[in-house]
Amino acid sequence: MRQLNRLNQYQRLWQASAGEAQSVSIGELATRCFCSERHMRTLLRQMQEAGWLNWQSQSGRGKRGELHFLATPESLRSEMLELALNAGQQQNALALAQLDPDDLRAFLNPFLGGLWQNETPTLRIPYYRPLDPLVPGFLPGRAEQHLAGQIFSGLTRFVTRSFQPQGDLAHHWDVSPDGLCWRFHLHSTLHWHNGDAVTAEQLQAQLYMLLTLPALQKLFASVERIDITHPWCLTFKLHHPDYWLAHRLASYGSRLAHPQQPMLGTGPFRLVTFSRELVRLESHDYYHLGHPLLKAVEFWITPQLFEQDLGTSCRHPVQIAIGEADELQHLQPVSNSISLGFCYLTLRPGARLNGAQLRRLVQIIHHSSLLQTLPLDENLITPSRELLPGWQMPDWPTEQVSLPDKLTLVYHLPVELHTMAEQFKQHLRTLGCELTVIFHNGKNWEGCTQLASADLMMGDRLIGEAPECTLEQWLRCDPLWPNLLSAQQFAHLQATLDAVQRQPDEQQRNRALQDVFYHLMDNAILTPMFNYQYRISAPPGVEGIHLNTRGWFDFAEAWLPAPSL
Repeated sequence: MRQLNRLNQYQRLWQASAGEAQSVSIGELATRCFCSERHMRTLLRQMQEAGWLNWQSQSGRGKRGELHFLATPESLRSEMLELALNAGQQQNALALAQLDPDDLRAFLNPFLGGLWQNETPTLRIPYYRPLDPLVPGFLPGRAEQHLAGQIFSGLTRFVTRSFQPQGDLAHHWDVSPDGLCWRFHLHSTLHWHNGDAVTAEQLQAQLYMLLTLPALQKLFASVERIDITHPWCLTFKLHHPDYWLAHRLASYGSRLAHPQQPMLGTGPFRLVTFSRELVRLESHDYYHLGHPLLKAVEFWITPQLFEQDLGTSCRHPVQIAIGEADELQHLQPVSNSISLGFCYLTLRPGARLNGAQLRRLVQIIHHSSLLQTLPLDENLITPSRELLPGWQMPDWPTEQVSLPDKLTLVYHLPVELHTMAEQFKQHLRTLGCELTVIFHNGKNWEGCTQLASADLMMGDRLIGEAPECTLEQWLRCDPLWPNLLSAQQFAHLQATLDAVQRQPDEQQRNRALQDVFYHLMDNAILTPMFNYQYRISAPPGVEGIHLNTRGWFDFAEAWLPAPSL
């Protein structure tokens, strides 16, 4: 980017005198800018023509000229950034914003949050890390899961403030009395993001593609086949009833992309740019449901903004605008809640730990001060004894039993578990137990080779829009369970889940699933440790933001008031 290079050269000239007039030779200026004298004369002419400076040269080799600055580098950078944004050149804008964290924070503030840009309501979100590709199936990150739900549609969907699936690509559906035939009646005016009409054959092909993914094979094990019984009807034939089918199809992992163009969807927003520096979404003109009022949403990947005060949280709260602690009065605390998702501890039964020792380890977690004294300074976590509200873990009598001399713990992200693992290791050492701690650098257990041998595992369980269905999916699909339980125990668990999903009454189905998890907690195989405190802050004027179960908000519900004339 030539303008950026020119600006950087201008800043080198400016810094020598902090903007004061200079009496200087061409040779000295060329040395500062690491270029030839001939190129230096060209730069000075270009900068003078642009109105940045005034250069009055003196004839004769080595003569000093007079250099006067007409604009600060910061004002020029801001002007160029605004021009780049107005021209839709977000990548150039981010390149212009490469400053140290303190300067970048102050510099970007006017361009983040909610803005009307060229009569286009745009929301810009600073984010602490590059986003992973949006591949079909399950995604480990909350941000990626949320984006998949904004870009792609499923046959069904979840809406804010409801745990019940609603129609999406399917206008409605019906179920046969025996629960073995589910007919999903499609909207007849569906369009992909490129404007092409959607066909039932495309959706059928994508559904079959999803069923080839190992995790989704387990989730949809009841599906025998998917037929097109009408140009606008997809019919699922099942081996055995699954009254969570509509919930499963509403999951972000069951969203459907174009068969030939995997980044094309049918959701309210289409993906325009996806890079390590910028992700940009724009509203889908042919969307089959309510059209969003925002026209564009941008993630500006600026990790340097978060490095100085990152702490250990890795920025779990979603921030729509940047603000220092003493500047929060300029932001509007839109929403906060304790997440349904939780960090957990699981323990391997029957290997080196008997029942009494399993219960002892769980009691150490909950009856000592371990959770309350975690050195986390952002009020991010809340200790918990419940998997879901009302799903309380049992409380056993205290048993003073000795622990094995050695145990092994493996854990994955989030980074709060770094601290938890070290605290736990120190506590067990005082009890004569040496805990070997192994970190699996991932957001889930995929690719973890230590699962089959570890005695204890710590991880994070995200909860989607339907909590019970999400937890049932966890037991079916997560590699944790077949590695933690014996083959016989795991087979019994899956048979129990099959019996649970056959319950047509939702309340009975949820109670039956609760019994499954209570059994795991009562046997000290699973215990919750803490929940997260999700927070969203936004600048005044950003409306329609409601925190969802993933700690995000539906972009299609957010809106910006029109600027006053």
